[in-house]
Amino acid sequence: MSALPSCPKCHSEFTYEDGDQFICPECAYEWSKQVAAESMAESTRIYRDSAGNILQDGDTVTVIKDLKLKGAGGVVKMGTKVKNIRLVDSDHDIDCKIDGFGAMSLKSEFVKKV
Repeated sequence: MSALPSCPKCHSEFTYEDGDQFICPECAYEWSKQVAAESMAESTRIYRDSAGNILQDGDTVTVIKDLKLKGAGGVVKMGTKVKNIRLVDSDHDIDCKIDGFGAMSLKSEFVKKV
């Protein structure tokens, strides 16, 4: 059995195929197989650190420069180790938790893979 894509509108996993279209039974959204193929190709983004190494979910990285925090005040110092990163498709590429600061988002250009 082949895996069908989730609905791009409501993210339901219960989509089904009808001819050359996919249909979501929960929100009644219909989209073509071509649109689904294009969105799958766009979602295969490669994330790289400052040195050009490929990053993956769960990697450990080190901050390469002091980063000032907006709103909270304080600074994440150069050399701070960040464990178990999660890659996201947003303006900041990495979601993580840093000891002493909590949850935050970082850009991949300011980290180096350990």
